Amino acid sequence: MKLILTAPVAHLGVPGEVVEVRDGYGRNYLLPKGHAIAWTRGAEKQIEGIKRARDAREIRGLDHAKQVREQLEALEVVLPARAGANGKLFGAVTSSDLVAAIRTANGPAVDKRSIVVEKPIRNVGNHTVGIKLHDAVTAHIKVNVTAA
Repeated sequence: MKLILTAPVAHLGVPGEVVEVRDGYGRNYLLPKGHAIAWTRGAEKQIEGIKRARDAREIRGLDHAKQVREQLEALEVVLPARAGANGKLFGAVTSSDLVAAIRTANGPAVDKRSIVVEKPIRNVGNHTVGIKLHDAVTAHIKVNVTAA
């Protein structure tokens, strides 16, 4: 089965690549999860758009990753979340919530898959979150979770 990847898949490829996989893997995993679309001549035209979007989000090298790390670590990220009277959140803070809070704090664009949270954030207060920008560069930002 010939597919076009729309998300990075370990040991297979990056978005925009045309890959050949077994029918079951493509039909039962890649297509339902949205990691790929079926290859057709019409879909072939979408590859350029997928590659452009990936290049816009991508860190361009070690120096660029270090610059982005400095920008991220200088931010004051405040994340309002619904919480009970004892400071416990209704649910947990997700990586999508963190990306939105970074964007609200006028930070650089960050991919939600690069955010590393060691323990789920379920309480109001200050927390440290890691963001893997490059193989050798990880930014650690301080997030202040407040009751909304």
